[in-house]
Amino acid sequence: MLEPDVTLTDYALAVECAVLCVLLWRMTVADSRPRIWWGILFASVGVGSLLGGTAHGFFPDQRSHGYVALWTGTLLALGVTSVAMWIAGANAGLSDPARLWIARASAVMFAAYTFVVLFVSTRFVVAIAAYLPAAVFLLAIFVMVGRQGQRSTYGIVGIGLSFVAAAVQQMRIALHPTYFNHNALYHLIQGVGLALLFVGARQLLQGGGTELETTRGR
Repeated sequence: MLEPDVTLTDYALAVECAVLCVLLWRMTVADSRPRIWWGILFASVGVGSLLGGTAHGFFPDQRSHGYVALWTGTLLALGVTSVAMWIAGANAGLSDPARLWIARASAVMFAAYTFVVLFVSTRFVVAIAAYLPAAVFLLAIFVMVGRQGQRSTYGIVGIGLSFVAAAVQQMRIALHPTYFNHNALYHLIQGVGLALLFVGARQLLQGGGTELETTRGR
């Protein structure tokens, strides 16, 4: 294994996402359609982590067909994550016409993103450039529903940690240059953020309750 810290933390993210998808599937919700997009969000992160971890761990030549295929798949999976964030957020806080507009716009953006990944660049910053606007939008939705009285703190913190993780990865901040590098730390922070995002998603899907109702119930 070439980069055990990166590979194992990537695989840990994949396992975490699989668990979150199972928990999401077993959740009782009034409308199952929004749940589908949250499931796609976590599943695509898991697939991207699995492919990325395999590329980092077992393909030393980045020019090999195996590495190129795995890394391209990783980036495309993260593009699916961005689409899922747009649509999950739209379902949570926007009216039907706006949801349709977001769905169409995200499809166009994914097509453009796919073209860039396949024919222009496979640098990870391309995935972050696609991910960040979607994450900002989802963060805005969590803030909006929080102002309406629903519990949204977990979702807000989860998205915030994804920003921190991206900054750590791009600034190459590491706990150890050899044994736990910047990519491994990125995965660790992202794992915590995903767990909190799942709790925030569950609150949205199940109605969330209001802050006032939560206080009265104590």
